[in-house]
Amino acid sequence: MGERNFSFRFMEEALKQAEMAYNEGEVPVGAVIVHDGEVLCADHNRREQNKDPLAHAEMLVIKQASELLGKRRLNDCALYVTLEPCPMCAGAMIMSMLKECFFGASDPKHGCCESLYALCSDRAFNHNVQTLGGIMEDECKSLLDKFFLEKRKKKSK
Repeated sequence: MGERNFSFRFMEEALKQAEMAYNEGEVPVGAVIVHDGEVLCADHNRREQNKDPLAHAEMLVIKQASELLGKRRLNDCALYVTLEPCPMCAGAMIMSMLKECFFGASDPKHGCCESLYALCSDRAFNHNVQTLGGIMEDECKSLLDKFFLEKRKKKSK
């Protein structure tokens, strides 16, 4: 698949977005789209705020990037996200022809870059997205674990 270059500073930006989501009571997932070596847009999960099951961090930044660049093909962009994308988001990555995706924590229940399924590299599609997971995995996973632990404690009361 060729060389995959990533930058920790972009994952740090995604993690800041995840912390915003955490502070807003959302599942703490943050994402940024990088274009020409700079953050083009950044966002975090807003499913509860927007009452929208599609308001995943990845979906929001893909839409924003397309609007900002004025095109639907994001083949010169990279996505950094704190959690491995689900089937919907992986599908959106393929359909937007995103160049690459770097993610933090793996998602064994919904991850479709490598954990549950490798949708992004399925040869059945005419476009594949290069993916690389485990970037700042401990930090990303820690925030998710903290969020769900707090949720379980509240539920058990």
